[in-house]
Amino acid sequence: MSNTNRIPSDIQVVISLVVLTCIFIVVPALSNTPIRTVLGLPLLLFLPGYSLIAALFPARDDLDGIERFALSFGLSIAVVPLIGLALNYTTWGIRLFPILISVSVFTIIMCMVAVFRRRSLPEDDQFTVPFYKTYDSLKEEISKKPENKLDRILTILLVISIVASIVTLAYVVVTPKEGEKFTEFYILGPEGMAEGYPKELQLGQNGTVIIGVVNHEYVDTDYSIELMLENNSQLTYQESLQITLQHNETWEKEITFTPASAGENMKLQFLLYKGREMAEPYRDLHLWIDVREI
Repeated sequence: MSNTNRIPSDIQVVISLVVLTCIFIVVPALSNTPIRTVLGLPLLLFLPGYSLIAALFPARDDLDGIERFALSFGLSIAVVPLIGLALNYTTWGIRLFPILISVSVFTIIMCMVAVFRRRSLPEDDQFTVPFYKTYDSLKEEISKKPENKLDRILTILLVISIVASIVTLAYVVVTPKEGEKFTEFYILGPEGMAEGYPKELQLGQNGTVIIGVVNHEYVDTDYSIELMLENNSQLTYQESLQITLQHNETWEKEITFTPASAGENMKLQFLLYKGREMAEPYRDLHLWIDVREI
């Protein structure tokens, strides 16, 4: 096969990265690994712009390497929000998989346009990234025997420094900084919406709400939940609510309670405690309810 019929090496790399990123995002066993983040950042911040630049400027003399590299970041930052804006007016909306598919399809289409436009030029005028020549040159430089021991030591130190820099950069990217520590605590109506709360009950009638807790404390945390009516336990509910959540874990449960006394504008409190001691509430929510005698 002649070079004119081969897909350029840089286009091969771009398409391979797009496909690999999609695999690491779609496949459940791989989607929770740090590699997903490492691959996802170039897909959003570099590859769409690079493919567009490749399609617009197929000739070697159109732009130099530094200009292509810089414009790839700039155009990616411009193109991806525009794709998100377009998705916002569709039934799919701005969600992970529509964005993944849209950005991937855009990048691959631009790559195909770039291949077509490069093939319309003489081979010597086509833009190429000399991956293989660079690799062969580095391999020859590393494998050849240095003239003296000092040169060999410096070569080894250089390789170690490059590897260490790459590992450090990857660690910084995939390891999120610890942000503010807090816990979400919320109550919903029986239908799972922030409405339809049981505000009017008869004495002895059950009321139902959904209680939710989300742990953002960066450690496994024990929680206790208590329901109180008018600052005392004038109601009964299903069970002792004690849970343990991992960081970013969400807990929701439907709770049925029964007031033991009647009254108007009674304060129904939902108290969240951190730990099992239940000394001081960590979060406090409440509803105002009317309980009428039968």
